[in-house]
Amino acid sequence: MYANATGAGGWQNALSRANAFVSQLTLEEKARMVTGTTGPCVGNIAPIPRVGFNGLCLHDGPLAIREAVYASVFPAGVTTAASWDRGLMHQRGIYMGEEFRGKGAHIALGPVAGPLGRSPYGGRNWEGFSPDPYLTGVAMEETITGMQSTGIQACAKHYIGNEQETQRNPSTTSFGTSTSQNGPTIEAVSANIDDRTMHELYLWPFANAVRAGSAAVMCSYNRINGSYGCENSKTLNGLLKDELGFQGYIMSDWLGTHSGVPAVEAGLDMNMPGGINFLSPTPSYWGENITIAVNNGSLAESRIDDMIRRIMTPYFYLGQDQGFPTVDPSGVPLNFFPPSTWVAEFDLNGTSNRDVRANHAGLIRELGAAGTVLFKNTNNALPLRAPKNIAVFGNDAGDLTRGLYFLNIFAGADSGNEEFGTLPVGGGSGTGRFSYVVPPLEAIKAREGRNGALVQYVLDNRNITDAGLWSIAPSPPDVCLVFLKTWASEGSDRTHLEADWNSTAVVNTVAATCNNTVVITHSGGVNTLPFASNPNVTAILAAHYPGQETGNSIVDVLYGDVNPSGHLPYTIARSAVDYNVPITNSSALLNTTDPNAWQSDFTERLSIDYRHFDATNASVLYEFGFGLSYTTFGLSGLGISNVYGGANGSLPRTPPPGPVLPGGNQVLWDVLYRVTATVQNTGSVAGAAVPQLYLSMPAEAGEGTPVRVLRGFAKVSVQPGQSVQVGFDLMRRDVSYWDARRQAWVIPSSEIGVSVGFSSRDFRLNGGLRA
Repeated sequence: MYANATGAGGWQNALSRANAFVSQLTLEEKARMVTGTTGPCVGNIAPIPRVGFNGLCLHDGPLAIREAVYASVFPAGVTTAASWDRGLMHQRGIYMGEEFRGKGAHIALGPVAGPLGRSPYGGRNWEGFSPDPYLTGVAMEETITGMQSTGIQACAKHYIGNEQETQRNPSTTSFGTSTSQNGPTIEAVSANIDDRTMHELYLWPFANAVRAGSAAVMCSYNRINGSYGCENSKTLNGLLKDELGFQGYIMSDWLGTHSGVPAVEAGLDMNMPGGINFLSPTPSYWGENITIAVNNGSLAESRIDDMIRRIMTPYFYLGQDQGFPTVDPSGVPLNFFPPSTWVAEFDLNGTSNRDVRANHAGLIRELGAAGTVLFKNTNNALPLRAPKNIAVFGNDAGDLTRGLYFLNIFAGADSGNEEFGTLPVGGGSGTGRFSYVVPPLEAIKAREGRNGALVQYVLDNRNITDAGLWSIAPSPPDVCLVFLKTWASEGSDRTHLEADWNSTAVVNTVAATCNNTVVITHSGGVNTLPFASNPNVTAILAAHYPGQETGNSIVDVLYGDVNPSGHLPYTIARSAVDYNVPITNSSALLNTTDPNAWQSDFTERLSIDYRHFDATNASVLYEFGFGLSYTTFGLSGLGISNVYGGANGSLPRTPPPGPVLPGGNQVLWDVLYRVTATVQNTGSVAGAAVPQLYLSMPAEAGEGTPVRVLRGFAKVSVQPGQSVQVGFDLMRRDVSYWDARRQAWVIPSSEIGVSVGFSSRDFRLNGGLRA
């Protein structure tokens, strides 16, 4: 059975208003309230003028309002995670929320916790934050609270187990093969996840999202343990609404609804975009079929009422019924749905071409630099010290060549996957429409324009590998900056982990002549770096997907205006074969006629990313949490204090009964311990340190328990010679493991190891705590 909304978490008054709203509706109007329709936005709920309801506008996406002009394109989720900066995560959420609101969008389709990043090959990993659930959970919470503080609704997605693009949807034959419509329907890939893995990995950050008050959750395309994500009662009703106490509404991913009554009873509250076919509101599994089902007794009207209460409660809670901006009409021609397909009237009388960018470029530039990770810096090659002869190489350094939008459905492909031009974000529905881009080469030329340096460049990778540095004179330059890129997009998974466009050969060719070669990558996540040990490669930086200010962000770091403080939100292995989770795919699967052939068994359980490498004690190139600075830091003075006040052994091992508020049993969020340490800047320049807290569960936690897990971090700016104390609060959930037999979070009776350091393998302080 489904859990009715109660207004828990401070939404009671809004729920009362939602109840009053529902009581005014006819059955036909109720059906329209839960079924999307064509209109001016990516997703639309039609107005009901009779009751003063102006409809709902839903827009992509996780780093920008995509179908809009005069809007900003922010750094991607992976860049944001690499900053390890709660304040910047939060501010990014605020600014994105302001832009969505300014354009008249009630609901922003983001942020992303699925994919979490089970496989480094995942095509959409960059839209989310990190394969570590704790880091992603913090980023989700900060983003959602920031966004919703502006009065717009956040939508946490894609729930759950959406860890690959390959066969994410059913096909009439199979993914990527014949276009014949006569074969059997091959169902979407099934993510088969055990209960402990579900709770400790994939559900963990969604619990943070629910606790933050996320208005909506989007269910995913894939199946979970055999049932589609948007009609899986265990994940929707059982885990999300019941166990986590989610009070908002669950919407489908676009065309992720595969049934009528079964999906409704499984917990789905809103069908997007509404029709069975993308561009038409009819026919629909829902719509008039909801009305028929209620009238013939196969669906309780009370269930439809609860769906609308869940939709309207955050609407009233966030004040969207009063003074909310109308939809900017300039977005209409950018949208999927031409007005000729609309069956409802929308208010498009507001100001067109609204500029919502405000002063957001400053934050975008700052976060782009903060999310840049310095891996290597031999002999302090960086920051640059007034070089007189600079050479810039690589097809990622120059300006865009195919336009400012990386979702070109008319060309049949994402236009961002082009040979020439920098790569500031990835592709698909998670991209943004740029109003401008600052490419690295232009930012370097602007910087050196006032210094008088010679800036030479070759941007054709093929020319570099074929002809070398023949055009550069004098040679070798003082420094060679090589810009590499790696495309990632919705709709396909990555097939390799090296940077694209023959990148390794480009680096080796440049480094053969230039003994001060600095490599910068723009990528949505993991890149293996075969050239890392090349002695002529003196520095390597991962700049991720920084958004519109990409060139300015990297120049700030290269020249030392910003001391790099980014840390890896994932692990870089020595070789691609060292990763343990490939994408589920094969020739047999691509040609199968078995409807249920696509099974992705999560047999690695909790061992993804650094947890896998720790479990096998494998050497890595750059570990999770790693990042260099232009200064050095130390740690001292580990302190572990009991906050709950009882003696050792007095703490119940399982959570006592407590109110289920958004986020679950509130006892799980009680702070039980506080860990403190002192960070010292032992270098000569100011910088920001990222101390990290890891816990190691004892053997009683069971087989497959990770060697250590991240359970706290801080980012602190420290002046040379200064010391700053940092603190980490440990909640009950943080010091527990999920016991599937008891169906409870359990605190072990043996000692839990406590380690504080600057990465998952650089520990400076060690201790323990015992409940």
